[in-house]
Amino acid sequence: MGRFGRRIVTLACAAALLAGCSSIQPDKHAAKPTPIVPPAAPKSVGQPGAVTQEQARIAAAYGGVYQQPQLTALLNSIADRLAAASDRPDLRYKVTLLNSPLINAFALPNGSLYVTRGLLAVANDTSEIAGVLAHEMAHVTARHAFQRADEERKAVLVSKVVSDVLENREAGAVALAKSRLSLASFSRAQELEADRIGVQNIARAGFDPYGASRFLLSMGRQTELRSAALGQKPSQPGLDFLSTHPSTPERVQLAVTAARQIGAPGIGERDRDRYLVALNGVVYGDDPAQGYARGRRFLHPRLGFTFLAPEGFTFENGAEALLGVAPDGRALRLDAARLASGRTLDGYIQEGWIEGAEPGPVERLEVNGMEAVTIVAKGRDWTFRFAAIRFGDDVYRLIFAARDLTPEIDDGFRASLQSFRRLSASEIESARPLQVETVTVRPGDTDATFAGRMALTDRAVERFAVLNGLAPGEPLPPGFKVKVIRE
Repeated sequence: MGRFGRRIVTLACAAALLAGCSSIQPDKHAAKPTPIVPPAAPKSVGQPGAVTQEQARIAAAYGGVYQQPQLTALLNSIADRLAAASDRPDLRYKVTLLNSPLINAFALPNGSLYVTRGLLAVANDTSEIAGVLAHEMAHVTARHAFQRADEERKAVLVSKVVSDVLENREAGAVALAKSRLSLASFSRAQELEADRIGVQNIARAGFDPYGASRFLLSMGRQTELRSAALGQKPSQPGLDFLSTHPSTPERVQLAVTAARQIGAPGIGERDRDRYLVALNGVVYGDDPAQGYARGRRFLHPRLGFTFLAPEGFTFENGAEALLGVAPDGRALRLDAARLASGRTLDGYIQEGWIEGAEPGPVERLEVNGMEAVTIVAKGRDWTFRFAAIRFGDDVYRLIFAARDLTPEIDDGFRASLQSFRRLSASEIESARPLQVETVTVRPGDTDATFAGRMALTDRAVERFAVLNGLAPGEPLPPGFKVKVIRE
């Protein structure tokens, strides 16, 4: 959890409470994002001021820059090799590693490439990373950002002409909707084009062209595993017509087809050992500085608190709030606020955190020596238990939600509320992040052997296989390097 937001939650967000709010940290504790030094700009640079602002925004949104010199050097050496083999060898790129567990990568028009440590944990060799970087570089060389901006301007202009000039707002809305569908299709076409260009480029640079499809397949498996852990159904391709990205199976098939046009499997560099050695020791999952989960327990050593979620919950940590979800639809949100001088918890909790929810009477509590209040509020489809806990100069807000707040479910919510407490000095001192550890397979080792050594106990065998790009039960030859997650 990074910064805790102070916003009042809307009913739409809180009803699911899973819509993607982020980390927990009052403004006074917020760390300043690590500045990013702009790379040498290629000749096709756009607007320098706008790009610099975007660099700062990306760094702040993704936990700042993650310092791992050996790994960053490897990423930039791969990017240099790809640039030299591309259709635009005059362009220069700089890769910045972001301190985020999310699986993501970005490219700015000036050649700035960003990769999260969460993405690197999914990859397994240099050709897979080359596939990721080549895809982002293709967006730069094909000037996709400029093309998309131009298409967006056209969509707005068409709507305005129909609405204002022809004085027909309804027709203007229809025109804008059609333009947005066209724009989404345009974006999907850009992604597929970047995939195709990327596969060709990694092959020219001497990497295994099948690395791109292997990474996309691992990314898809990781997404399915995460959805299963959250009790969600895997996304179904084609249902979201406004999606800007093609489905993963579609991208995998295109990448395989492009690679087959180059040659049969077995060509090009993969260098799994070199990559995994560079990856050794990288933080996995949430950084303790932003708070982290161990099963149902959430700890924030920096802010000095911990609490236990109700049974069945899985945490999703973000930049403004901590979210928790359960397979049966229960949800929670935790964030922080600052009370103005003279305001009481009683008055604060009745201020309507969720529009359309009618609050009941205030109940005063003591939670592990801290003043607290709680109420139940009923909305049209959801019932909420709100709680506010005074923690020094700050107030921590807990919102629990259930479609049917039975006494049993509410008992779980109240027990979770009562578990909120300060961390001891020894607990803060002993807080350690999960890390990727590279180990070598010995005779007799199996996926179950390594799963037993993993700090992640839920679906450990499956997690080990997905983490290493292996098929379930695939034999592990002695000397083969694999990743495990250790504390």
